[in-house]
Amino acid sequence: MEESLRTYKVVTYGCQMNVHDSERLSGLLEEAGYAKADGDGDPDLVVFNTCAVRENADNKLYGNLGRLAPAKQANRGMQIAVGGCLAQKDRETIVRKAPWVDVVFGTHNIGHLPTLLERAAVERKAQVEILESLETFPSTLPTRRESAYAAWVAISVGCNNTCTFCIVPALRGKEEDRRPGDILAEVEALVAEGVVEVTLLGQNVNAYGSDLGDRQAFSKLLRACGEIEGLERVRFTSPHPKDFTDDVIAAMAETPNVMHQLHMPLQSGSDTVLRAMRRSYRQERFLGIIEKVRAAMPDAAISTDIIVGFPGETDEDFEQTLHVVREARFANAFTFQYSKRPGTPAAEMADQVPKAVVQERYDRLIALQEEISWEENKKQVGRKLEILVAEGEGKKDDRTDRLSGRAPDNRLVHFSRPEGGVRPGDMVTVEITYAAPHHLLAEGPVLGVRRTRAGDAWEKRQAAPAAKPAGVMLGLPTIGAPVRTEAAAAGGGGCGCE
Repeated sequence: MEESLRTYKVVTYGCQMNVHDSERLSGLLEEAGYAKADGDGDPDLVVFNTCAVRENADNKLYGNLGRLAPAKQANRGMQIAVGGCLAQKDRETIVRKAPWVDVVFGTHNIGHLPTLLERAAVERKAQVEILESLETFPSTLPTRRESAYAAWVAISVGCNNTCTFCIVPALRGKEEDRRPGDILAEVEALVAEGVVEVTLLGQNVNAYGSDLGDRQAFSKLLRACGEIEGLERVRFTSPHPKDFTDDVIAAMAETPNVMHQLHMPLQSGSDTVLRAMRRSYRQERFLGIIEKVRAAMPDAAISTDIIVGFPGETDEDFEQTLHVVREARFANAFTFQYSKRPGTPAAEMADQVPKAVVQERYDRLIALQEEISWEENKKQVGRKLEILVAEGEGKKDDRTDRLSGRAPDNRLVHFSRPEGGVRPGDMVTVEITYAAPHHLLAEGPVLGVRRTRAGDAWEKRQAAPAAKPAGVMLGLPTIGAPVRTEAAAAGGGGCGCE
């Protein structure tokens, strides 16, 4: 009788880089002979890929570990592993607080997980391995991607910034860039498998090239992606205003498959607060970038991150943030109430803003941005847009008999289900009939369906038997902007520091 495969589950907290790392962890485990758990019962292995950005990140982890303790007690063969930024930061503390954990590994050695699990099983004691620098670029590891039609592609790891609210550079290390040829080879391989949308990913994505000695390397990379036949949509997240240069704007405007969508983290509109955050741009510089982007791409949808209640923030400082929001007219904003992050300079700053004051400011910001988002979305009514059909984007799709997907500018669109059927990865043309602050509706009939290689790839995957994948599988959890998991903090595209 054939022995059944050990099952695994990866639980991810935090930023897009963590989500992408989890794809690598899944690929490693499946290459080592594990099978993804189907959701019934407890898996043989649970891996927590953690985030250290939020103040309560450790409480969330230890709460989940505590809930697993009885299952581990009942099944001696079960294993638990903890990796990611919190593991890099807390190390032996995790094993001391949760002695039933089998493996603790850091951000620089995810490739060692299968070996560490085997060693823990043989030696019957916890294995803690934390490297201080990256051993191998994660792109060289096997990957189990969750979708057939869109993919992350990491172009760099680490960050050279010193934002006072962010601990990530200390945990992820200095920026290391991949060679352009390696990146483009990965993109071409993805496209060959059916992927039509790629999101270039880095902690500070547009600083790409600083490790290579080429200040224009990022714009060159965008243009090179434009030469890849079959690649229909290119996105990137998240840039830093200090590194956002005119050649990147030109590359976005002049490369047809680079989408007119930009996530540009503001964090604060106050020059005083930006200085305290150690953000090396000021309000005038930020608004200048927005003005240039809109001049080159009037249809660009721009989103942002904003922290409310940073230590020392005054009423006047907050009014400056509201001023920038009014001027920039963001399509949407990811807004966060400041919370102390242990190990960051900001956590030790004087003049921590009272919770009640932070909440009042936060509510005002949300109300303003909701109003602007709705007004900007209403401008889309009557437009005909081509939508990349998504899987799992619309939570109410089954009840409303609709499907969902992303417009070129990354707006979420819900549309009527076409009579002939359509697959995730296909393209549909619809006319927008209604706008809400966070989505658009196309209530009329679909105007056109374009079947794509991505839809073929999705269909092929659905028909394939559930078996251990070999090597690299292709795709992304969702299309459009990479998903923000529940522990994500003030960063749009990295780990809270952009």
